[in-house]
Amino acid sequence: MEHYAVLDDGPEPIRRARDLFRLYCETGGLDTGAAGEAFYHHDSPASVEHLFRVASGLDSMVLGETEILGQVKQAYQAASGAGTTSRVLNKLFQRAFQAAKQVRTDTGVGRGTVSVASAAVDLAERLFGDLGRCRALVLGAGETGERTARALLSRGVRPAALAVANRSPERAAALAAELGGRAVAQWDAWEHEAGAADILITSTAATRAIVTAAQLGRIMRARNDRPLFVIDIAVPRDVEPAANDIEGVYLYDIDALQEIARQGLVSRERELAACAGLIGRHVEEFESWVKRAGESSALGTRNVESQKGNSELLPSTS
Repeated sequence: MEHYAVLDDGPEPIRRARDLFRLYCETGGLDTGAAGEAFYHHDSPASVEHLFRVASGLDSMVLGETEILGQVKQAYQAASGAGTTSRVLNKLFQRAFQAAKQVRTDTGVGRGTVSVASAAVDLAERLFGDLGRCRALVLGAGETGERTARALLSRGVRPAALAVANRSPERAAALAAELGGRAVAQWDAWEHEAGAADILITSTAATRAIVTAAQLGRIMRARNDRPLFVIDIAVPRDVEPAANDIEGVYLYDIDALQEIARQGLVSRERELAACAGLIGRHVEEFESWVKRAGESSALGTRNVESQKGNSELLPSTS
């Protein structure tokens, strides 16, 4: 999680930001002690550069991916709609979007496999060759699940061979209708549906494994030795690691996707110097605007690792 805010100078706003984050942790049942130890901040221009790098996909697991830009835009739109942004924050995020656009259009950092979804489908294509002969089941109809489903269709999977399951059947039905696929009527029916699938891709927001080794064992016993390729792109993982020990199950997780993306990383890394130059110019222009506008500039970053994963809190512009 990242928070951006306008704060006054001095230690008191930092202390108050820490207290607010501890309150957030307590409300979510997290370890406030661990959160406090991992809480730190950056002042501008370092925090400004951080946001620009995040929006440009340079701090992502897959270098140059574009999904994070959409998430940043959604967060900004929500904050703006709630009336919690300021003149400085509005300018900051508008400049971040400009920087991200220029990085994407003027450099080659985004070429090739640049998202978790496309990396997952790359792996399926390597395993099967012609995806037009494959049946696929996607567990999770959120953003990542939708991107993965679209990527499968773009690589040859027939819409009629694509099924979508989600804990909210309405969401599964809406996504399946949009893609021309088929929705699994009930979440509990995914296990039966997986019996006919060649590819099972999981991308839910569950906090624990929802696909167990026992379930996959039952599925495999009814498949007459037909292999099942399982691609788990959820964080935390959707599939129990022990599933990989089941004969006929080939489980690939986020680490395998990183390896696929790494194959094209060298060429993209050559573009990092150009990206840094572009972002540096945007940071300088933003800082100049702040000074001209008579605003003091002390944007800060907080980074928190909690029991539920990594979080970043980005307070502060004085």
